[in-house]
Amino acid sequence: MGTPLDSTADGAERWLAGWSESASAQLTRAQLMSDQVSRVNVSATSADGSVEVTVNGSGTVIDLRLGDLVRKRPAEDIAQEILRVMRRAQAKLAGRVAEIAADTVGADSATGQAVVATFERRYPTQAADDMNSEHGSATDWRGRGR
Repeated sequence: MGTPLDSTADGAERWLAGWSESASAQLTRAQLMSDQVSRVNVSATSADGSVEVTVNGSGTVIDLRLGDLVRKRPAEDIAQEILRVMRRAQAKLAGRVAEIAADTVGADSATGQAVVATFERRYPTQAADDMNSEHGSATDWRGRGR
């Protein structure tokens, strides 16, 4: 909102009231966005369907489902697949948060852009399969080279 065109006290008061209403509306939309993001759950599944991971809006795993196929695999492979699928689920968060931001505060708003950028940094959209080959990572679970 610009400066008041009317330099009288009444004009300034109207401008201030309009600015206050606008700020209040923006705060309400930001709170709505925050509430919706806090209720988000996103899932991903492995290519063979043996692992499904669901994360909440903060990226925390809230559900893990393992199919019968995992019984035929070594424990290390199962662990790596769980982590890959978890990262894939987390990577979906930025897209879902962008949808919520567009619907609440607006995709072009500074608030929406800042929140989406935070999720993009925390959970890159690069597929977990791109970071790790089918046969596992070049590092072990501690991040050390094999």
